[in-house]
Amino acid sequence: MRILLISTAYNGLTQRAHLELSALGHEVSIELSLSGEIMREGIALFKPDLIICPFLKDKIPDDIWQNHVCIIIHPGIKGDRGPSSMDWAMKDGVEEWGVTALQAAAVMDAGDIWASATFKRRPVNKARMYRHEIMKAGIEVILETVKRFESGIYLPEPLDYTHEDVKGKLRPLMTQKERRIDWQTDDVDTIIKKIYSADNQPGVLDSFFDEEYYLYGVHREGRLLGNPGEIVAIRHGAICRAAIDGAVWITHLRKKDTPTETFATTVLGLGDILKDVPVKKKPTVAPKKYFKLPATMVLGDSLKDVPEYPLDVLCGCATTNYNDLYAGVSKTYHEMWYKEENGVGHLAFDFYNGAMDTEKCQRLKEAYLAACQRPTKVIVLSCGMDFWSNGIHLNVIEAAENPADEAWHNINAINDLIYEIITTKTHLVISAMLGNAAAGGLIMALAADYVYARGGLVLNPHYKTMGLYGSEYWTYLLPRRVGEEKAIELTENCMQISTQEAKKIGLIDGIVYSDGYDFHRHITQLAERLAHSPDYDEQLRQKSEERTCDEQKKPLAQYRAEELAEMRKCFYDPNHIYPQACANFDTARYEFVHKIRSTATPSRLAKHRPENSCS
Repeated sequence: MRILLISTAYNGLTQRAHLELSALGHEVSIELSLSGEIMREGIALFKPDLIICPFLKDKIPDDIWQNHVCIIIHPGIKGDRGPSSMDWAMKDGVEEWGVTALQAAAVMDAGDIWASATFKRRPVNKARMYRHEIMKAGIEVILETVKRFESGIYLPEPLDYTHEDVKGKLRPLMTQKERRIDWQTDDVDTIIKKIYSADNQPGVLDSFFDEEYYLYGVHREGRLLGNPGEIVAIRHGAICRAAIDGAVWITHLRKKDTPTETFATTVLGLGDILKDVPVKKKPTVAPKKYFKLPATMVLGDSLKDVPEYPLDVLCGCATTNYNDLYAGVSKTYHEMWYKEENGVGHLAFDFYNGAMDTEKCQRLKEAYLAACQRPTKVIVLSCGMDFWSNGIHLNVIEAAENPADEAWHNINAINDLIYEIITTKTHLVISAMLGNAAAGGLIMALAADYVYARGGLVLNPHYKTMGLYGSEYWTYLLPRRVGEEKAIELTENCMQISTQEAKKIGLIDGIVYSDGYDFHRHITQLAERLAHSPDYDEQLRQKSEERTCDEQKKPLAQYRAEELAEMRKCFYDPNHIYPQACANFDTARYEFVHKIRSTATPSRLAKHRPENSCS
């Protein structure tokens, strides 16, 4: 069938749906819901048999759904309606949640039901639930809907609140009033629940030092105490704030945007004088827009008297286990932790949204080098629940006084880390990707000897849509895995691939079809078998010989120098533009960080719009 995916953004669920439907042989194209007119035009050009909307914030125009079957993928159980479905479910502590495929109708979220799936809700934040349970259930209902529609005989179920299995209801938009934290009365569980329900958008509005900020990235703290509302400690960009019965870590903040005000009122101080003066149009000062950053970076000198409360990676988190992380009951905030058993050292990292700034790269490199000194045979590099890595930290670069210099420091720091992984002589190394990966973060995984990924991940092995050539030794690591021709295809086409495709072309060695703790358990078994394999010494010797041979053919330093010469142009030359981005790195980064919507759907997604060459 010809299936058109209409989506507000090309997000993870839309990308995954694109992959899954294409793998089944359907002809799939994408149209971003930029306007009613653009949607109508896209439909006229592609002539779809079915329209599916995996992620839609805008209402489908009446004339579209009246003339085409349009399926809305709603992140809620049967009967649930409204724009804050997941937020209310989390805040109310609902035990069972789900995803429903609805046919677009006159009343929002009230159309006939084509498919639904439910799951037991874990105590994790909204973004994590979306990336795991919602993603899995969403793909399930999309595929079931397509199957039913294709049969030509299935009749969707009208929404009927008298049915036993229709347990949802219409809920309003959740406002900041419902999300507000009262630090003098709310306990830790309540605070976590409120921030969880707003992460990673819109955040919970709160105040520090007479300024308002949105809170993100909350973690329970098991030891520190203080006066309710007091910031009692900092750690690796996060702040620890006391509650009435404990404390929580908050990793990221976004300062509240300043409102638009007239130039005369704000700058000249003439508000009272001019209030009765009739004018056709008063000149305005554009509002100051802020974006999400590590909390200590946002608060700066206001935290100068707050003590740091560090954790030693190799000693401080020995009790950490993936079961607690998956269940959302970890007892403190940590970006990295280490554990070793049966000849295997497990070094894990969990960076918010998969972004690695200069300091994080440096700390991970030092932790990796320390792990290499341990009496183990295999090192497993693993990630948290959501992302493996997305490479350099675009938000931190955007916020820097000199973004080009910060980008240069960042790319060199991640290169230093990857160099150490590539040149490891003492251990065999496994990359275990539990979460999605993109750009240099995905290339980092390829530095290991073995690469495994969780089934259902979306992998984006390309850079140029962000206006970058890429580094991280990709010109060595990617061809080593998939060959020169395929490496160029992946980096030039700028499209995501599935784990199945990645395994087929040799990008990864294996797929683990389990989640959370079960994924980690499976990887542990693989690593321990490798550590105690009869041919372990032979594998280590062969690895060393291959690295020596590769170095003689072309030194790693040469790969790095050639890549960085291109990256220097990307960072420092405003006229250096790749056609896949249609903008330089500064512009592409700014639009990404500030969440500025595209003006057109790129042709790499909209196959019905070949004239839209920009990505």
